[in-house]
Amino acid sequence: MTVTIKTGTEIEGMRVAGRLGSEVLDYITPFVKPGVTTGELDRLCHDYMVNVQGTIPAPLNYAPSGHVPYPKSICTSVNNQICHGVPSDKVLKNGDIVNLDITVIKDGWHGDTSRMFALGDVSIQARRLIQVTYEAMWIGISHVKPGTRLGDIGHAIQRFAENHGYSVVREFCGHGIGRDFHEDPQVLHYGKAGTGLVLEPGMTFTIEPMINAGRRDIRQMNDGWTIVTKDRSLSAQWEHTVLVTDNGHEVLTLSAGSPAIPEHILHAA
Repeated sequence: MTVTIKTGTEIEGMRVAGRLGSEVLDYITPFVKPGVTTGELDRLCHDYMVNVQGTIPAPLNYAPSGHVPYPKSICTSVNNQICHGVPSDKVLKNGDIVNLDITVIKDGWHGDTSRMFALGDVSIQARRLIQVTYEAMWIGISHVKPGTRLGDIGHAIQRFAENHGYSVVREFCGHGIGRDFHEDPQVLHYGKAGTGLVLEPGMTFTIEPMINAGRRDIRQMNDGWTIVTKDRSLSAQWEHTVLVTDNGHEVLTLSAGSPAIPEHILHAA
């Protein structure tokens, strides 16, 4: 495992990319409503990234080993879709929940973040899943500081989610990020406290728990990308890119429209 430690100048590049990624979500928020297609959301985000921000949509044509090139600029994962949902002519309807996952490249640096959206009259159960997943992400982030082990982050997320009756997806995880979309280390959202890599200042990685209302088992769709819950239960995900600082952490993917940090996390800080 080779984990890159970013210098001051490199961290500033990551700050810019992270903020821009989050600002794409700020921009698209008013358009995420019943009647819009996921393809239209992709088109709007693409145009904003390329023509307004001057960024590159990192997912477009991304092709890791064993995958066909990803055909769109964002990921749109609806209801029982866990991650990597491919935008299409699918019309979003009242009661849907959707995750929009954005990664931009600015001056060679990647900014990766995602948010959940609830459309119209969403069930209490769906809203609870979204909220618990959001809090689980922030609980994981709250553990980030020099000397912490990656297992401490995963353990905290898993314990919180499972205590609320949910399950944690195991096959996908957070990851190091910088000049490459995916770098070491892998950041699991489950695990045993006191195990794994020791965090050091200058590390940058994502925390992006995928939490299912039902069982954790997954299935891949025929498009080669979209991952769904095997039992068709709802799934939610939130994501931030985080920097390990000398005495704690900095969330790099915050912007004016970012949802508020949960009160109990703020009070514990």
